[in-house]
Amino acid sequence: MLLEQFEVGPYQNFTYLVAESEGGEGVVIDPSFGIDPVLAAIDRARVKVRYVLNTHSHPDHVAGNQDVRDRTGAKIVAHRSAPLRQDLSVNAGDTIESGRLRFQVLHTPGHTPDSVLYIFEGHVATGDTLFVGECGRTDLPGGDPSAMFDSLLGQVIRLDDALIVLPGHDYGVTRTSTIGREKRENYVLKPRTREEFIRFLRE
Repeated sequence: MLLEQFEVGPYQNFTYLVAESEGGEGVVIDPSFGIDPVLAAIDRARVKVRYVLNTHSHPDHVAGNQDVRDRTGAKIVAHRSAPLRQDLSVNAGDTIESGRLRFQVLHTPGHTPDSVLYIFEGHVATGDTLFVGECGRTDLPGGDPSAMFDSLLGQVIRLDDALIVLPGHDYGVTRTSTIGREKRENYVLKPRTREEFIRFLRE
């Protein structure tokens, strides 16, 4: 599998190029501002980009959607509730296939109502739901700390420890992590009641 991580744009965003191999089919996850390095990598590796996978609809995660679409003909994928142009709308439990790659959709509202994770080939693209050592904000429009509790302590905490975490921003001490490491070290994943978690986020 080919997997490249790009830090692009002014907000330390991560955009990912994932393909079955050089010259094979693949996807781009969360194309941000300043997408030119990603487009160059697509050309260099001759990747046939079938889909753009958006983890959520904030502008810094979708700014490059149309550029990738124009260059490759890729279809834009997002949760059905996302307020953006979609060629393919997904729900929890859906699977997107690109060549030999399979991307499982996990709906994780909290940062936004349309936030999703994409699980594939031992990796999980977490967008702004889970960062290395932190989680996404819930005080922006559409944010919901109670929903974030359900997403993190009801779903993410149950994922396989071996999954490699691919966050949406370079906000941690490392650029990637694992679910197991985050369970051990990320203070937002420590056991709390819903009320304690909501109070913790608001503080």
